[in-house]
Amino acid sequence: MADITVRPMAADDAERVRAICQAGLDDGDASFETTAPTWAAFDASRLSDHRLVAVAGDGTVLGWIAVSPTSTRAVYAGVVEHSVYVDPVARGRGVARLLLDALIGSTETAGIWTIQSGVFPENVASLALHERAGFRVVGVRERVGRHHGRWRDVVLLERRSPVIN
Repeated sequence: MADITVRPMAADDAERVRAICQAGLDDGDASFETTAPTWAAFDASRLSDHRLVAVAGDGTVLGWIAVSPTSTRAVYAGVVEHSVYVDPVARGRGVARLLLDALIGSTETAGIWTIQSGVFPENVASLALHERAGFRVVGVRERVGRHHGRWRDVVLLERRSPVIN
């Protein structure tokens, strides 16, 4: 991982971010979505201060992480939902953990006290990653939505910051 760095996501990363997202969606266990959003939709729905990319030594974007607000209500200003995607060729190299650790630092610096996510139970790698990063299972939403014609459960995960009181 010494050759991998994390930096803020830029508009110039849009094509790679979308391609990595689409690869995850194509695998079938990343999201209910089936098509990666346009850059305009992505940009409008994610908080700009907490969008990061992992980059190889040659400048290739290997993965990304970003957060969305969970609510417009002021009481939930410190709660965000995140997504993390890694290029299939870079999986198993610690890219997602590097991104998640950087996101935790970024959000805690900004006073965000909870990061949450919903993960399909079949995505065991993501569940293990989140557990190692201090997330806990809050519960399982059973048959919460249909995906490719079948009902899917979603495991709700959250990480409550130990430093934001």
